[in-house]
Amino acid sequence: MTPSYEDDFRYTDTTTVSAVMVSLQNAGAFIAALGIFPISERFGRKYTIQLAMLIFCIGVTLEVVPSHSLVCFYIGRVISGFGLGASTAVVPAYSAEMSPKEIRGKLGGAMQCLFALGVMISYWIDYGVETTLPAISKQWQIPVGLQMVPAAVLGLGLLTVPESTRWLAKKGRIEEAWQSLKWIRASDGPEVKAEFTEIQIGLEEELRATEGLKKRELLEPANRYRLALAFFMFLAQQCTGMTSLAYFGPQFFKTIVGSNNSQSLLITGLFGAEKFVAVTVYLLFFSEMWGRKPTLVISAFLMTLCFVIVTILNHTTVAVTASGPTNAGRATVAMIFLTNAVYQFSWGPLPWPYCAEIFPTRIREVGVSVAVSTQWLFNFMFSLVTPYMIASWGSYTFLFFAGCDIAMGLIVFFFAKETKGKSLEEMETLFHSKAAFDVTAARNKGLTSDDVDGAHVGAKDA
Repeated sequence: MTPSYEDDFRYTDTTTVSAVMVSLQNAGAFIAALGIFPISERFGRKYTIQLAMLIFCIGVTLEVVPSHSLVCFYIGRVISGFGLGASTAVVPAYSAEMSPKEIRGKLGGAMQCLFALGVMISYWIDYGVETTLPAISKQWQIPVGLQMVPAAVLGLGLLTVPESTRWLAKKGRIEEAWQSLKWIRASDGPEVKAEFTEIQIGLEEELRATEGLKKRELLEPANRYRLALAFFMFLAQQCTGMTSLAYFGPQFFKTIVGSNNSQSLLITGLFGAEKFVAVTVYLLFFSEMWGRKPTLVISAFLMTLCFVIVTILNHTTVAVTASGPTNAGRATVAMIFLTNAVYQFSWGPLPWPYCAEIFPTRIREVGVSVAVSTQWLFNFMFSLVTPYMIASWGSYTFLFFAGCDIAMGLIVFFFAKETKGKSLEEMETLFHSKAAFDVTAARNKGLTSDDVDGAHVGAKDA
């Protein structure tokens, strides 16, 4: 935190304020992510996201007003957290429901790419205001206030796109659903008609299998399995340690390069730039080339190895001296950057599309809400305890995350399902759901239909 922020809010316990300001937003995000699904179910994905962005901007406004009150700032953090959590729970569902299966992983993982872009920009803005502006209120108000720019772009940008095809079909608005699918696929050819037939049959089979009882749907073995997987994926994402590094990068790097604040901010800025470049390369070239499951397993063990090396280096050699960081300190930073690259090729982007694609349409709101609320719950927990872990354990903190990575790799190896290249309707067969049906037959039925109405009749006959 900048000296100007400390002067404006007049506090002395930097560790506590740092932990509280980050964790409060995560707490608000957890509450909103867990509770947003009834609104998304009733009003649709598009309008729910727009409402979330409006709430987020209101919260940020409360943060930047010159109140000189930590209470006002904290209230703003909670409110902005509501908007953030709601949007992160609904956006993956919207993306999964509108994406072609061939590039669904790439589009779903783009959320992590945009997260990384935002983190990178924020790091460099922090570095810029720290080194170029005097210690006045603008030094912290500019970085905080700029959060409203991407929120406004998302909220206003959604005015140009249609509502989710599958949500419209679930609500019985078949013609609107067809127009939505035509728009997003830029075609009304046979393949698009077949896809539309598959969507309709999938929804009808869900209704037949569940008899409209949502609570009982969640207790079905296939859905319990999916909920457990979703919970685990986002818990594991936080247990990699990379989110903690994103929040508290300067504090981490100070344990390696010394107390030079500008230098630690510079390294953190480079860390953010690497994060964005790595996840972009993964999404463009590898996301649809590699399977979800082997990518997660191998990367977990690679991150374990990197963190162990970091810990050994820090406790067998001197990382920093009075004259600055040593070669061992530089090597440690390099290993952390390597771990970051591995994370951006795996646990950073993959949980988002994975958890959105494994649920059937009827309970996708609930499933994604549980998944994303888990992310925010443990985000809250680690953002609260990480400053104290750094203060107490130093670089042994990396060893803790190494142990978590080992457990994650083993769990994925034994329990995760491979979803790459499968349609959302095929997930029912993959998870042995009661609503499973012959997807190939449904698509063939759609390919032989002359129009949308014919496809719909074919769906009923199937």
